[in-house]
Amino acid sequence: MLPLENLIILEFCQYMAGPSAGLRLADMGARVIKIERPGTGEGGRKIAINNLFSGDDSIVFHTVNRNKESYTADLKSPEDLASIRKLIKVADVMTHNFRPGVMEKIGLGYDQVKALNPQIVYATITGYGNQGPWAAKPGQDLLVQALSGLTWLSGDKTDPPTPFGLAVADIFCGAHFVQGILAALIRRGKTKQGALVEVSLLESLIDLQFEALTTFLNDGNKLPQRSAQGNAHAYLSAPYGIYKTKDSYLALAMEEVVLLGNLLHTDRLATFLDSSDWFEKRDEIMAILQDLLKHKTTQEWLDLLEPEDVWCAAVFNYKELLNHAAYKVLQMDQTVVTTSGDNIHTTRYPVRLNGQRLTAARPAPVLGQHTQQINSEFKLNLS
Repeated sequence: MLPLENLIILEFCQYMAGPSAGLRLADMGARVIKIERPGTGEGGRKIAINNLFSGDDSIVFHTVNRNKESYTADLKSPEDLASIRKLIKVADVMTHNFRPGVMEKIGLGYDQVKALNPQIVYATITGYGNQGPWAAKPGQDLLVQALSGLTWLSGDKTDPPTPFGLAVADIFCGAHFVQGILAALIRRGKTKQGALVEVSLLESLIDLQFEALTTFLNDGNKLPQRSAQGNAHAYLSAPYGIYKTKDSYLALAMEEVVLLGNLLHTDRLATFLDSSDWFEKRDEIMAILQDLLKHKTTQEWLDLLEPEDVWCAAVFNYKELLNHAAYKVLQMDQTVVTTSGDNIHTTRYPVRLNGQRLTAARPAPVLGQHTQQINSEFKLNLS
C-alpha cells in the first residue's frame, strides 16, 4: 500500500508548479482529480517544449499529469459549482494557483471552502504572494527568475544575466508545495484540523538561494561576483568550476590549491599558500588550472586525480549520462502509453519506499475523461 492511498486531492492548478506537486502526491498513492475548464482544459495542455505532442496534448502535460483523473466543470455555472462543492466535502486536499482574489470571487476561497469541509487542507500557489506591489504580476518562471536575483549566479563574469536552463521556480515551488501539504496532513491526523498552505514562486526561489543570500546579508551586502571562466558558484573559491580538457570538460570541486598543484606536477600554484588567496585570486588560479588541464583528456585527469580522492568528475551530456551504468542501475526510466497510443519514455518518482521504486504507468487523462464516473461515484448530480 502506498502512503497516500485513499486521500482525495482536488487540483485546480495549471501549467507546472501546482501540477508537478499533484504528480508527486499521485506517485505516492493519492487520488488526484484535476478540475478543468470544459472545452479547453487547463492551459498546460497546449504548452509544448520542442513542439512535442501526443494527441491533442503536449508531452509536457502528459509528463506532469500522469496518474491523474480529469473532471470538467464551468466554475461560473451554478450547477457545476454546486457539484464542485459536493466534491469538496469529500476531499482531503484542494490545490489551486489562481491569482489572488480569483477563487474568493467564485465562492471557493479558503474560508468558504473551510465552511464546507473544516478538515480540508487548502493549498495555494501564487507568483509573488497575496500582497505587495507584485501580487498581480504573472507568475511565470523566467520572470520570477529575473526578479529573484538568480540570473546573476549562472554564467561567467562578463556574461549577461543568465537564467537557469530549467523551470526551477516551478519545480522547487512544487516541491515546497508538497512539503507544506504533507505537513498539514500530518497535523490533521493528530488534531483533526484542516489548514491553509501558501507558497509562492518568488519565496521558493529566495529559499533556493538561502546559501548565497545569507552570504550577501552577512558580508556587507557585497553582490556576488562570478568567476571569469568556468563559474560554478559565485561565492566559492578556486578551484571550484568547470575546465576545458583536451577532448571535453572536467569539473573540480573543493580542494586545497597547493595540493592540487602537486598532483598536477606544477609549481605554478605553489605560491598560493594562504587559503584567502583562493578567494581573492580565484580568477588567476583558475586561469592557471585551465592552461594546465587543456593538455590531457578528461579520462587521463580522472585517472590521475580520483585515486588521490580529489573531488572531480567528467561533464556529461544527456546521451552520456543515460547510457552509463551508473544511471541504468538506478532504474529511473518508465514508459507511459498515452490514450493516443504513443509511448512516452520518461522518468519515475525519485523516492523509494522500503526498496520499492514508485512508478505510475497510467497516462495523463483526456479532458473530462472521468467526469461521468466521478458524478456517479459521489452522486454529484443529485439535488
